[in-house]
Amino acid sequence: MTRSRLGSRGLGIVLALGLVAIVVAFLVYGSASARTDPVRGLHAFAAWFGLRDQDDATGEALLAMRAWRAGTAAGVGAALAFAGALLQGLFRNALASPSVLGITTGASVGAATAVALAAGLGVLGSASGVANTTGVWLVPLFAFGAALAVGAFVHSVAATRGHLSVPALLLVGLAMNTFLGGVLSLLQQLLLDRWDAMRSLLAWNLGTLVDRGPWHVAVVWLLAAPCFAIAPRIGWELDLLQAGEEDARQLGVDTRRVRRVAFVCAMLCTAAAVAVAGQIAFVGLVVPHLLRLAGVTTHRPLLVLSALAGAAFLCGADLLQVVCFADQLAPGVVMSLVGGPFFVWLLWRKQREIALW
Repeated sequence: MTRSRLGSRGLGIVLALGLVAIVVAFLVYGSASARTDPVRGLHAFAAWFGLRDQDDATGEALLAMRAWRAGTAAGVGAALAFAGALLQGLFRNALASPSVLGITTGASVGAATAVALAAGLGVLGSASGVANTTGVWLVPLFAFGAALAVGAFVHSVAATRGHLSVPALLLVGLAMNTFLGGVLSLLQQLLLDRWDAMRSLLAWNLGTLVDRGPWHVAVVWLLAAPCFAIAPRIGWELDLLQAGEEDARQLGVDTRRVRRVAFVCAMLCTAAAVAVAGQIAFVGLVVPHLLRLAGVTTHRPLLVLSALAGAAFLCGADLLQVVCFADQLAPGVVMSLVGGPFFVWLLWRKQREIALW
């Protein structure tokens, strides 16, 4: 037990340091001008922290934009990975994640509906979706409501007499992804004559971290932070739940409360991520499973480390595509290219387990 804790603590330190290094690298090297002239990027970085006199206002403005983008990417990655770890613990299956179960797509439909309403109300912004106070909170509110509705529907259909069928869970998730994808296409078709709305919907469908600002960072972190705070409390209860609900109840676990809290927190984290960055799949599937492969098996450290690793993972992926592809790839595209093959590999790796379903 002591070795496990020390290992988790050491891994947490490594992940935290890695996240800091990735964010600093993105701030210094995350634009075309900084890559062409790294010294200029370093000077702007030093001036931003008061380490030297300000002599490049443009460089510092670009640095501030990259800081908001990095803060958004870290929050989105942390929220999605945390939601994935919660759902995997709740459903007692490593294949569960917001994207696989259709929850991410549901939140995207909610956000897209809010964008469409904002267009009708005349509060649509140019790149960020919505411009005024009403529009700013309309998107996360609709995203959360849709994510909660889709998650509740998937759970209710897949559960029979209190027993959750994993094949039914995956099939319902597949059906919901297909159906909700059609709804997104319908919304796009209805808004063909509104270029500003179409641009926002396309950005949400592909995922976007471009032109992020203070409110994006505030929304994702303010909504996700209360969920992160429950990790120490709910982690050991999820561990007890892995042996079955009957055994957990005999050990004093209020299984209904655990399911309700974990479920709502997973939906809220997913909605927060989708509301500010659009549809970014597979982070919640890949990150918790990689941590389990690294030896993190209990849920209390797994939830905390998933948030840290998710932040580092998405920030690192964003930095990599900026450097290698000149910021031409949307984060949703990058994650799909990574997560799709990973999901197939995970299915192949669990062939024996799947045969018993």
